[in-house]
Amino acid sequence: MLTLWQAEWCPASRLVRQRLTELGIAYLTRQVPVEREQRADLLTATGNDSVPALVDGAAVLVGAEAILDHLNSRFPEPPEAHAHHEKAAKVQRKHLEETCPQLRTTH
Repeated sequence: MLTLWQAEWCPASRLVRQRLTELGIAYLTRQVPVEREQRADLLTATGNDSVPALVDGAAVLVGAEAILDHLNSRFPEPPEAHAHHEKAAKVQRKHLEETCPQLRTTH
């Protein structure tokens, strides 16, 4: 089982969660404290105090780019991955349009 050390407020963590969903991978989520000095469990598990961090067996990856590269090379993309990606993009666009009126298009 993969373990993702992450924070809900972290955009990089969101990208990794989204890719894990697209790939259909089950994983355990570990929330980290906001303050780095309170991340002793993360430091012990990964040797780092940054998020996102992914533990995949003996492999420890830190940072969205390293994690996404690892996931993309290790797991085949299922047929439904594109549908998950498109739905996430659509929801994000809708949210932005609702919160930023200047982004709305006129018809």
